[in-house]
Amino acid sequence: MIKVLVAEDSPTIRVFLTAILESEPDIKVVAAVSDGAAAVEAVRRLKPDVVTMDIHMPGLDGFSATREIMETVPVPIVIVSGAVQDEVAATFKAVEAGALAFIRRPAGLGHDDHEREAEALVTSVRLMSEVKVVRRWKRAPAIAERVAAVAAAASSGPRDKARVVAIGASTGGPIALQTILSALPAEFPLPILVVQHIARGFVTGFADWLDAGCALPVTVARDGEEVMGGHVYVAPDDRHMGVDAYGRIQLIDSPPEAGLRPAVGHLFRSVAAQYGGRSIGVLLTGMGADGADDLCVLRTLGAVTIAQDAASSVVHGMPGVAIERGGAMHVLAPAAIAAKLVEVG
Repeated sequence: MIKVLVAEDSPTIRVFLTAILESEPDIKVVAAVSDGAAAVEAVRRLKPDVVTMDIHMPGLDGFSATREIMETVPVPIVIVSGAVQDEVAATFKAVEAGALAFIRRPAGLGHDDHEREAEALVTSVRLMSEVKVVRRWKRAPAIAERVAAVAAAASSGPRDKARVVAIGASTGGPIALQTILSALPAEFPLPILVVQHIARGFVTGFADWLDAGCALPVTVARDGEEVMGGHVYVAPDDRHMGVDAYGRIQLIDSPPEAGLRPAVGHLFRSVAAQYGGRSIGVLLTGMGADGADDLCVLRTLGAVTIAQDAASSVVHGMPGVAIERGGAMHVLAPAAIAAKLVEVG
């Protein structure tokens, strides 16, 4: 039985979320609280397997509660948020504080999206209940220190002739991406194309969050724009992203792949077609196998291929499958991935 603590200031939404979760035979809501201070106290007392956390609550808000829980009695936290601008911004602050996942608050009964979004909540709770979390210390290394460490680790030898970096990520990807991108120097020469599986409505806030901590500009990709070195392009909601023969972003509405759009596999295939071995493919933490076979293709073409290691992954699905199938030339933690990109980029 998965024990869940629901933290949500709206009584109506507390009842709504509790009903969704307890409709599953393997999930029990052990408490439903209305503010962050009560959430912290309940975690200490009840030791739930997962916390679903609202962002805007009276007194101690969701961000502050997440930070306190992860610094004292760490437990997997799923942010359940609306997709309005201020909630999106706060959601990524909570991810930085240690929340493992975030999803859109399910639409109400009778809405076309209700069943899909309710299932996403249940799936996220089940998945996060299996994750072993560690305490987040109050002081994290400064970005400048991480950049210096990467520069020191990078090889000064001759560089390969890579022309693009393609990165795919899912569950746990935001913090891994932030670690990698924040460590890259402003003079990093290659364009970076990113597909992150993310709840609809969060991608602009995600790009803004990455941009704020990165020396490279990070934007949501626009169809037809020229791919430029030293820029990071994040795939938008519900469109596959690739590149065309002229080095421009190509966004298309072809069917989802294994239920996913954008799909990492689509990006990797596009990069393979246009750049072949003159590319770098990176597959980060995430459930499933999206991109794993296509990373293998990139490697056979001579590309540099990297998969995140199991120890640093929230879920070692996508990179784990790629490693098993022989697609990863290097298996590294995020900080070491950044160093490798500087070395070969």
